[in-house]
Amino acid sequence: MLTSAGEVCTHFYLVRKGILRGYVKDGIKDITTWITGEGEFVSAIASFQLQQASSENVQAIEDCELTGLHYNDLQYLYENFPEANVIGRKILENYYRDAEERAFIARLTEATSKYKHFIATKSHLLNRVPLKFIASYLGMTLETLSRIRSKLSQAKA
Repeated sequence: MLTSAGEVCTHFYLVRKGILRGYVKDGIKDITTWITGEGEFVSAIASFQLQQASSENVQAIEDCELTGLHYNDLQYLYENFPEANVIGRKILENYYRDAEERAFIARLTEATSKYKHFIATKSHLLNRVPLKFIASYLGMTLETLSRIRSKLSQAKA
């Protein structure tokens, strides 16, 4: 666990190796809110920026190599190096694009469309992420995802 709900996230990370996911608890159910891998940045972003308790959990689902930056160090960079603000803005723009992508998937009504969109945008994660996390991320049951995958593989044959 990189960050647990209720803790303050004090670091922002670059994923050099591995895959992580964000998730929230809904009763006894875990709901995957994002999945990311190499070359991406990861944090419990609201907790990190506001320095407040996180509502989400950040979990490594593979062994990971991360490069981290502490909140105080980032603030120092922003205050003393104007170019750091440009870099910070670009990172937040990526976060915004990713959030928009998740919102798009949530608005799709057909489970097959959601999975096809996942394949089109995150195919590099397909064989590395457990199906239960992909199903949760797409807002469907594991059984539904299994039926869709079976139907799509039969259509290819």
